[in-house]
Amino acid sequence: MSQKLLLSAKEIDIILHRLACQLIENHTHFRDTVLIGIQPRGVFLADRIKKILVEDYQLLDIKMGHLDITFYRDDFRRGEKILEANKTNIDFVVEDKRIVFIDDVLYTGRSIRAALTAVQSFGRPQEIELLALIDRRFSRHLPIQPNYRGRQVDAINQEKVKVDWVENGGQDAVYLVGE
Repeated sequence: MSQKLLLSAKEIDIILHRLACQLIENHTHFRDTVLIGIQPRGVFLADRIKKILVEDYQLLDIKMGHLDITFYRDDFRRGEKILEANKTNIDFVVEDKRIVFIDDVLYTGRSIRAALTAVQSFGRPQEIELLALIDRRFSRHLPIQPNYRGRQVDAINQEKVKVDWVENGGQDAVYLVGE
């Protein structure tokens, strides 16, 4: 199995700061905007983005939650593997808010479709945007595109994109993994 480094820790840090600045350009004070990390791996990215917004730009009143989409996925009962749910933590009202979904890799779009369905349980948002660290642009099954993207990756055949985070016991890096 081959593994090619796509983004180093330094490159990820630069991209995260750029994404934070783009969010500030579009949401200024975040009064009506909430950030929602999609479980499990979007949470690491969401936490990082929020940390940059708070520490580097002094935007102190940012609401952030975590959304589990396990039981909203269209492939929930398709495999033999028993899926384990993650924790949803949304302790604010999403009604009439601008939501920014945050996930590490946008692949087929099915996770985002599940997130769109799941968030409806918490109210009707005014608007929903998507921030993805990696956009696998030629792999979409649904017409879903990110509003904010860190890097576009053209993975072919059976190649996978693997994102490692320090918070997940690794080091910050993005790899293209092939067979």
